[in-house]
Amino acid sequence: MVYKPGRCLLTIRLKEIRKNQQWLCEQIGMSKSQISDYATNRTMMSYGTAMTIAGAIGCHMEDLYERIESSSR
Repeated sequence: MVYKPGRCLLTIRLKEIRKNQQWLCEQIGMSKSQISDYATNRTMMSYGTAMTIAGAIGCHMEDLYERIESSSR
């Protein structure tokens, strides 16, 4: 089984903790445009960025993206 990241769930995770993208920007020192690019699937987060964002919002890195299961590589 192979897993690939699907759509970004950042907007959903922020809603769950009643915070917005501006709050996240202030917490981690990243631009609003970069956060927006992640949330709208224009750009995929690097491993380090995903760790940083997950730590800031209190979730696991795996919770930031949908998982797409594929039977072949």
